[in-house]
Amino acid sequence: MRLLLALIASLVLFFLDSRMNYFAPVRSGLSVIVYPLQTIASFPSDSSKWFEELVQNRKELIEKNSQLAAINLANSVRLQTLEDLERENMRLRELLGSSFRLHERVKVAEVLAVDLDPFSQQVVIDKGARYDVFIGQPVLDATGVMGQVMQVSQFSSQVVLLTNPSHALPVQVNRNGLRAVVTGRGLGKHLQLEHVPHNADIRQGDLLVTSGLGGRFPVGYPVGRVVSVSSSQGQPFASIRVEPAAKLSTSREVLLVLAAESLDMLSGTESVVEEADHGDE
Repeated sequence: MRLLLALIASLVLFFLDSRMNYFAPVRSGLSVIVYPLQTIASFPSDSSKWFEELVQNRKELIEKNSQLAAINLANSVRLQTLEDLERENMRLRELLGSSFRLHERVKVAEVLAVDLDPFSQQVVIDKGARYDVFIGQPVLDATGVMGQVMQVSQFSSQVVLLTNPSHALPVQVNRNGLRAVVTGRGLGKHLQLEHVPHNADIRQGDLLVTSGLGGRFPVGYPVGRVVSVSSSQGQPFASIRVEPAAKLSTSREVLLVLAAESLDMLSGTESVVEEADHGDE
């Protein structure tokens, strides 16, 4: 009898709840009471999952941070390389533009080393006898005369710069053709124009170019500009200082002017540029 009454009561309650939603407020109130108990009961499982996710997320963040740091470093290195290539490209463009203004055949070389001796201004280039470099060969950069080859080996050569005290170069004033000789005075100092009388027609700002005398340098290569002209009592000649046209301390690529016999092989070609190959030619 009790089981039957309980079964009838259950059916009535199911009917009232499912059809009439009569016990919704009661069920809502009971869920509020039961919620803390459910939270406490699920706390161990939830804590374990939260801790696992925390550790996993931390590991993922560390790995991702390491990957991003490596990518950033690689991009920084590539950016530095691109900037260096961009600067080299600009220098080569200047050299190519300069070479097309010349009437001689030239070869591009790269500076390998710089002599740090303050009394001997020399550089080493990556072209030697294998590339038909010869002693006395004129060396230019994109803006003017740098010097000439003084020693040749198989794969490299030594170039003496204009600033070397032992170097002298015949020049002429581009404005009026006045001839003179310019000599070096050492590292960081201006060139000196030698044996020019006080009454010579030479002014500040005059461009000095190679005169062609001596047979080493062809006529018309820029050597420098006059920065000061002074006359002192008791001195037989004027003191004339010249700023070199070439960028002696910063140029990385240089032009080697080929010998006159090489020009005869051009068959009428006035200007040909042979680009330097940093690897095997």
